[in-house]
Amino acid sequence: MAHNDDLKEFLRSRRARLRPEGGTIGVRRVPGLRREELAALAGVSVDYYVRLEQGRNLNPSEAVLDAIARALRLDDTERAHFFELARPRETRRRPPRRPQRVAPATYQLLETLDEAAAPAFIVGRRMDVLAVNLTARALICDFNALPARERNYARFIFLDENARDLHPDWAVIAAETVATLRVDAGRHPDDPDLSALVGELSVQSEEFRRWWADHQVLARTSGRKRFRHPIVGDLAISYQALALPGDAEQTMFVYTAPAGTPDQHALRLLRLSQSEKAHAPQTQVAGI
Repeated sequence: MAHNDDLKEFLRSRRARLRPEGGTIGVRRVPGLRREELAALAGVSVDYYVRLEQGRNLNPSEAVLDAIARALRLDDTERAHFFELARPRETRRRPPRRPQRVAPATYQLLETLDEAAAPAFIVGRRMDVLAVNLTARALICDFNALPARERNYARFIFLDENARDLHPDWAVIAAETVATLRVDAGRHPDDPDLSALVGELSVQSEEFRRWWADHQVLARTSGRKRFRHPIVGDLAISYQALALPGDAEQTMFVYTAPAGTPDQHALRLLRLSQSEKAHAPQTQVAGI
């Protein structure tokens, strides 16, 4: 019988973080609730839950999954991830072979946001960076200057040393990046490019390898980030993640600062510096 290792590890990790009501009774060799305690909370037999946690393909009903999700106290993102993992593998979504394309109207929107000195970029499957405006290139990374296979946000965070210098809260951002990538892995377990990315990051980053094993999941919607930029210094700006019409797996991230603040002034300086760089005449190299 086929086994679902991702489902097995996810359920074990969620169960391990729970504590019995009223405190721990007796000696426990492992953290969290025992399987029989979780099964009782969910109203399913111990044998059924054990087989499910072993990753066996039981094809549980939505009602059973919902009961277990409540017993595990999953949030909305964890619940959706759990339901995705529990689906029979053959029915889970496979990524299309064709590459993702950004619509012309979206490129126009990126340019419009540039006029307001608002950094913005488009992230697709596997956290690939599909498009980025000038201000974001100046603030975060000039992804357009990278080889196509390296234009990936997770790869930037973990493998580019500039990312650690840029983000004073690097550990928080990096852990959230892993949790976001986990959501994509649950949707597309048979994506060879995603498997290759995870393998590369696991080999080259001990932090990635440790956080990946935690099976945390996260859907980024909004927040605030601090930056320590080599040109404009420290700034703190808000961001929003916006789903794009026409492709549910494309997300636009937009960064903004309140009008008239030093943070907004810093973004305008970055936008101006990147614009001047983009329009500077290129030196012709002899023999090319």
